[in-house]
Amino acid sequence: MFTGIISHMGIFKEYRKGKQEMVIETSELASRLEIGDSLAVNGVCLSLTRKEKNMLSFDLSKETLSRTNLGSLRRDQQLNLEISLTLSSPLSGHLVTGHIDSTGKVKAIQKKGTGIRITIAFPTDLSPYLISKGSVAIDGVSLTIAKLFTSSLVVEIIPITLKKSNLSLLKPGNTVNLECDIIGKYVYNWLSKTKGKSK
Repeated sequence: MFTGIISHMGIFKEYRKGKQEMVIETSELASRLEIGDSLAVNGVCLSLTRKEKNMLSFDLSKETLSRTNLGSLRRDQQLNLEISLTLSSPLSGHLVTGHIDSTGKVKAIQKKGTGIRITIAFPTDLSPYLISKGSVAIDGVSLTIAKLFTSSLVVEIIPITLKKSNLSLLKPGNTVNLECDIIGKYVYNWLSKTKGKSK
């Protein structure tokens, strides 16, 4: 479990075994992680399988490659990293599982004061789990939906988030990982199963 508050940045170095494994470099986190520990990489929960100094290796399943943007990274691309939540950690963002619902595509980026406004297109089957002013994780970053349309949403990124994450590097056409709010998904699932049932 994670909070969507990015704590560190990493650098993608290479794929191995035909994209069955990815290697990232992070001098800040390498010493804090042990084999088997979880790490959110661009919002995707991965388990550390190998460590060589500052190089961390993670296995990538077919499901991960098909649902996320981790199969289309460029060498030296910056990645958002977050270590897993502990019971004593402050919950500054919202509860994020690291299980990506789908990818979205950046449609537009506009300057908004000292920050930016990003419009992202998403698959319409995610609509039931998204609400205006609700939470969404984009590449692992906990954000509030400023505006919501049938198949797109708008988020506003403040300067500190731009500084501490890779969202400042996004361009129109880029693919991002989307995770909807877990509470909303459970509520929708429960209501859809109980709808129409007699008391």
